[in-house]
Amino acid sequence: MATTKTYLELTNLALNELNEVELTSSNFTSSRGIQTSAKNFVNKAVNEFYMSELQWPWLHTKGTQVLNTGQQEYTFPADYRLADFDTFRLRPTELITNSEFTSNITSWTTVDGSPTYVSTGNGRLQLNDATVTQSISTIVNKKYRLSIRAFDTVGTGQAFKIQVGTVAEGTQNLSETLTVSNFGNGEILSTSFVATAQTTFVTINNPTTATNMQVDYIRVSADEVPMNLKQITYDAYVQGRYISDEVNSDSQYGKPIFVYRTQDHTSFGVSPICDEDIYTVEYEYFKTHTDLSAATDTLDLPDRYSDIIVNRAKYYLYKLRNDVPMANIANAEYEKGVERVRVEMLNRTEYMKDTRVNLNTTSRTTSNTSVLTFT
Repeated sequence: MATTKTYLELTNLALNELNEVELTSSNFTSSRGIQTSAKNFVNKAVNEFYMSELQWPWLHTKGTQVLNTGQQEYTFPADYRLADFDTFRLRPTELITNSEFTSNITSWTTVDGSPTYVSTGNGRLQLNDATVTQSISTIVNKKYRLSIRAFDTVGTGQAFKIQVGTVAEGTQNLSETLTVSNFGNGEILSTSFVATAQTTFVTINNPTTATNMQVDYIRVSADEVPMNLKQITYDAYVQGRYISDEVNSDSQYGKPIFVYRTQDHTSFGVSPICDEDIYTVEYEYFKTHTDLSAATDTLDLPDRYSDIIVNRAKYYLYKLRNDVPMANIANAEYEKGVERVRVEMLNRTEYMKDTRVNLNTTSRTTSNTSVLTFT
């Protein structure tokens, strides 16, 4: 959805409407007079348009936060504007670095042979009589889940080794073989192991030259089920969860269930406070934008809406010239454009949902008075 029009092109479209000399890539940074004003007005137009709504879809993005034992509140990313608290979920942290092989096979150490990267699918690790390994940090006696998807490109049915241990190619924790039989579709192995050391080695081994084995992904995380976090207001947190979370005892720690936004809107907190370094919070949010600077900079805004920015920039240029009638026309075109985008992008089906949250409370009723007790 990213626009194809650059900062230079947007500026020149506004200048052209006023019959002014356009800029080039060579003199863009040394502009003067009306050209500099046009550049500034393009950025001002972008700011005003993006500020006209909080949830423009092209400003939507995703965030992740690894949780630390004993830490309750975490700062949003620097480009954070507004979080969708209905999307907060808790999952076990992925321990493998470059587990998807989307563009390379970095972070993996070659033990034997010559492993290569292939761009097939979403990117894969290819092993032909080759072995790779990677060390991960684990908790002793903790159970972990391992999942791997492999392809046999030749179709010989060669057994593929997955080894987990305290050294490269070690099998102290796991030794499995994966044979791909449904050629062309790949095979998935899901298994588990219990760590016996703080540093664990995950090894992928194809011991033969008979076939090229390709790995689509390999994932390792603590044996925990992902879950949605329930949003509560900061007031509800203070009244219902604060006391138990602030008790100076590790018995109050646990798997987070609730999420809340702090008073300054720059952070979020979880409750109970995390008791293990194994969780990651994922969420969706709407970001702020960065002003255009270089001539080749582009917007997140789809190209079909770029005329809205140009019309707003024209409005300010006409005001600069004291041409009130033309300024009013440009402003009307801008406002119509904004409404057009709202209709196309923000019209949504409304539905009712129950947002009540159980904060571990009990309720007792005396006469006509309801008393709420937090536990």
